[in-house]
Amino acid sequence: MIEAKSIGKFFSVVNEKGLAEGLTAVLNVSLSIPDGKIVSLLGPSGCGKSTFLEILAGLQAPTDGAIRIDGKLVLEPLPATRKEQIAYRRRYRFISPLANGVFRDRPKHDIAMIFQDYAVFPWMTALQNVSFALKLRNAAPPAAIGGAAKLKKRKIEEKSLYYLHKVGLAASAHKYPSQLSGGMRQRLALARALSVEPKIILMDEPFAAVDALTREKLQDELLRLWDETGGTGNPITIILVTHDVQEAVYLSDEVVVFSPSPGTIRNRIPVAVKRPRARTDAELVKIHERILAMFQYDINQEADYAI
Repeated sequence: MIEAKSIGKFFSVVNEKGLAEGLTAVLNVSLSIPDGKIVSLLGPSGCGKSTFLEILAGLQAPTDGAIRIDGKLVLEPLPATRKEQIAYRRRYRFISPLANGVFRDRPKHDIAMIFQDYAVFPWMTALQNVSFALKLRNAAPPAAIGGAAKLKKRKIEEKSLYYLHKVGLAASAHKYPSQLSGGMRQRLALARALSVEPKIILMDEPFAAVDALTREKLQDELLRLWDETGGTGNPITIILVTHDVQEAVYLSDEVVVFSPSPGTIRNRIPVAVKRPRARTDAELVKIHERILAMFQYDINQEADYAI
């Protein structure tokens, strides 16, 4: 279970006059996501979706509120007052940052993240990219990976090939990313994420850089792989940031619609359509049109305000 409670994120920015001013990216977002669900975060550009996703991943600390995964705190909010700063230093800065990372309660090895720009290493082959993720997992403290046994070198290669096969890249194991198409690079990123067998996969516009036909194929591939994890009794939770309304509705068990900046939850829309789904399903089309109407309303309101 992922639980976000009253999440806020405030940035200090410098305006065109060189003066400091504040920007609230996320405001009072509370959200609970059960295990094994696919949830999309949908909203206009600049509404804080990606910021919220990075807070879920522990890549950013919230200014307010807290994220818990299975009851464990991901990152504490940043200290805002002098008293909080002193307490924060006492708690976490008494030894090296590396040691702090071991002692702090951050279940990051249960999370994998996939970015829009693939984030694969261009100097590594497909096989080496996946193996690298498993080697990093091996280097983690046992407590951080749920006490899982460390993998031997031969097992790492076997497991890497297994997940490359899962995404249809076994024949390209020794190719470099520059030798792969955009869709293949994104499948490589998916194989690397799956290889560490996470409980949660966070995806930030993962299919935005590919053509429409490849995008649909990757969506179906994602659903197939997610369905397979459900068959093992340990379904992966997937949280997806997207601007594509049709993608969100087709993939998700629930669509969380963010308002324009500052990002707050405007609506939560369940998608209770049985899988496998057809993109032309009447109920999906109805939900799609409902969300588009919300966006159109927001656009018109902003236009009226500007006038």
